[in-house]
Amino acid sequence: MYKLIACDLDETLIGYDRTICQRNIDAVRAARERGAKFVVATGRGYALARTELKELGLYQRAGEYTISFNGGALTENAGERLLRFEGLAFEQANVLYTEALKRDFCVHAYTKDALFIENLTDADRAGISPNIPYETVSWGNLEPLRGTDIAKVIVQREDVAILQALERELSPLVEGVQTSYSSNRFLEYNRAGVDKGAGLLHLAEILGIPREETIAIGDNPNDLAMIRSAGLGCGVANVAQEMRAACDYVCAADCSQGGVAEVIETFVLGA
Repeated sequence: MYKLIACDLDETLIGYDRTICQRNIDAVRAARERGAKFVVATGRGYALARTELKELGLYQRAGEYTISFNGGALTENAGERLLRFEGLAFEQANVLYTEALKRDFCVHAYTKDALFIENLTDADRAGISPNIPYETVSWGNLEPLRGTDIAKVIVQREDVAILQALERELSPLVEGVQTSYSSNRFLEYNRAGVDKGAGLLHLAEILGIPREETIAIGDNPNDLAMIRSAGLGCGVANVAQEMRAACDYVCAADCSQGGVAEVIETFVLGA
């Protein structure tokens, strides 16, 4: 029996209309009643996923956990107790932030509890979920956050080819980071060695659950390490084309049609 389900939020559990469909909510509830743990594994910070945790009945629940910042943090939901945090060094984050701004990109800086965004255009704003609270700033660099833990930096542009070119350009300027992509508009920078796959395996070890009894569900490249690490790696129907070969199972349903529920119904409830 699969005992641990790690699932991405945006465009996996959450549909294109930015809501969680009832089919997914019902399936998550049924899986938990069967004894399986359902763990949100998101690129967001924990504080920016509270709305969805409440909707799933996981908020402030003992024995429930959240993987956030692409694996950069692990939180026990009861009491919001941070068990593990691996963020960027300030100088790493500051170089990425300032260099992207110099090139006129929209840049996001995540602390443990907040999101700050600079150079936000109307087009960029439309690409951010309304469920994610953030503060727009005009700093020019990250000096206002010196002394504050920085989880990750994101560069936003709705053109992946341009983001890939930027990644190549910034690569010689900063060491000890790794990148991933999400939502066809975000270039994400985490500390080297941080990804959702490592986060999933760390939590499974804490819970004493063998890797073979874990499921991962995702859609975008920042989910790829998790899909490869799990006992069963699944993609919803809208999973990125380049990730399909890595998936053990690709759903018929997309994020809006209950792809997460399809996985749970097939491999947990139907087992």
